[in-house]
Amino acid sequence: MLIRVWDAPTRLFHWALALCFVGLIATGQIGGSVMVWHFRFGYGVLTLVLFRLAWGLLGGHWSRFSTFVVGPKKIWRYLRGEADQHDTIGHNPLGGLSILAMIFLLIMQVASGLMSDDEIASAGPLVQFVQSDWVSVATYYHKDIGKVILLGLVALHLGAIAFYYFSKGENLVKSMITGDKCIPFEVPSASDALPQRRRAALIFLICASLVGVAVNVLNG
Repeated sequence: MLIRVWDAPTRLFHWALALCFVGLIATGQIGGSVMVWHFRFGYGVLTLVLFRLAWGLLGGHWSRFSTFVVGPKKIWRYLRGEADQHDTIGHNPLGGLSILAMIFLLIMQVASGLMSDDEIASAGPLVQFVQSDWVSVATYYHKDIGKVILLGLVALHLGAIAFYYFSKGENLVKSMITGDKCIPFEVPSASDALPQRRRAALIFLICASLVGVAVNVLNG
């Protein structure tokens, strides 16, 4: 049966984050006058991460942290091929761990970016509030460590998508576009009606407003 696994807000978050990530890498490599867009993409990522944290508590059934954040025993069982079928409908135990890692690393990347200074033309808005030693550490992490780790995590993500498609015949990209998966047994369907989408839009606007106010205060 066809089950709604990924609600519309989760799908939009996923593709918007992918777009912002590509934008960050491109603008960071180009530098110069386009760095203004690098910061804008960074603020966009911060807004999306805040939204995902909230949506992990209030979103559709399979988007909630409670459905995919599991303990080491379940992760070990999944690695041994002994996972319960319900643990692989949304994010599998290993995928759930990668989601948490991605959120943490994105927060670290944004935070370090806010404190980075290229000593040419671009400096994060928090540079004026922290000591120069911290600025140097943050800049080094942002450019040479955080970016590389995130690129590696994205590569693993793409590799997992390819593995599922070619080895298991499961099109994860399609399900993240349509939101639906064909499940051979009965499971809860994610709520994806208009009220839930309105709630998601309100949460996103609140997150965007908080980031916008913070940015204006820091740059003020």
